[in-house]
Amino acid sequence: MKAFDPYDTQDLGIAGLDPGQMLEVQHRNPFYAIAWPEPFDPPEQVAVKEGMADLRDTRLWYWDTGGEGEVIILMHAATQSCESWAFQQPVFSKAGYRVIAYSRRGYRNSDLGDKANPGCGAQDLKNLMGFLGVKRAHLVGVAHGSYFALDFAISFPDQVLSLCLSSSMLGITDSDYRELYGLYLPKYFAQLPHDFQELGPSYRAGCPAGVAFWNEITERARPGGRVMPTFLSKMSWGEARALRMPVLLMTGDADLYTPPAVLRVQSACMPQAECKFISESGHSPNWERPDVFNDYVLGFIAKHQSAKS
Repeated sequence: MKAFDPYDTQDLGIAGLDPGQMLEVQHRNPFYAIAWPEPFDPPEQVAVKEGMADLRDTRLWYWDTGGEGEVIILMHAATQSCESWAFQQPVFSKAGYRVIAYSRRGYRNSDLGDKANPGCGAQDLKNLMGFLGVKRAHLVGVAHGSYFALDFAISFPDQVLSLCLSSSMLGITDSDYRELYGLYLPKYFAQLPHDFQELGPSYRAGCPAGVAFWNEITERARPGGRVMPTFLSKMSWGEARALRMPVLLMTGDADLYTPPAVLRVQSACMPQAECKFISESGHSPNWERPDVFNDYVLGFIAKHQSAKS
């Protein structure tokens, strides 16, 4: 009998299945119920106001749950959009918060504008907060969204109640930190499928329905191509270390972009921050492990509500 070769895609048998094939295998293969015992079941969403915010030089799509509670603003990853918060919107709202999410320039339903003049992510957020009448907010960023959350916190610290930065390289420009990328990210990494880059192996192996839905959101997230807004700050460790609002750093233990080793570096450079590791999660813990992600975020914010500060 021929020995099984784990590096041979023919021996792997189902390697490279498309989402439809993956779902068919899930329905007939009993091992899926063992691999990922939690069914993919996004909670029912609460009613929101959604619309286009006219912000001088751009228009951004947003949704807003409203309410009298403190504001949480959700800032999406580079592959996602305002749509990517299905597991957070009702949970955070029912916890008593006014929850807002928006698509950055070029992302789903927001204006693309001129790629040669992409605007500034932190300034766009400041303008959006002004449009919505929000003076201060808890910022929750995932992956690339954390870049702009951090830049906003550095540039407008008085408007930030707390800062949750998850699964992100953070956009820090210090050369010795950026050198780390070359140690663990191969040159071909950018050519790999987004779901392989960002969803952990446990989730891909056990939750094909969640992978398929995540891919649907990704496919419609950037209809006009990627826009890269500029920063207001230098995005240095010195600036990040000087922040005085509460900061939470998180990552998944299977995150290929920000593995636990990199989070430990970030923690050393921001010693004022709390740190959390999320098991069996890749680069999208708000999607892969929303129960743990939500508990960490809500627990952290509850400790730092403005009434307690």
